[in-house]
Amino acid sequence: MNGPMGVFEFEAFNKGTFGLVDILADLSKDSGAITIIGGGDSVAACEQSGRAGDMSHISTGGGASLE
Repeated sequence: MNGPMGVFEFEAFNKGTFGLVDILADLSKDSGAITIIGGGDSVAACEQSGRAGDMSHISTGGGASLE
């Protein structure tokens, strides 16, 4: 995941981002999928959702880690 889907900082707009975080966390935790979260906002979304610990790897590098 690289970039949140919307303004997740506000409860009225966080369902899309947190839904995606939940899907990725469940895939990693239940199926052993490798999940890589990149970018400061994506990391913040995972942490705010409470699912950061279920991801395989989290980096604040974002786009820089893709190059």
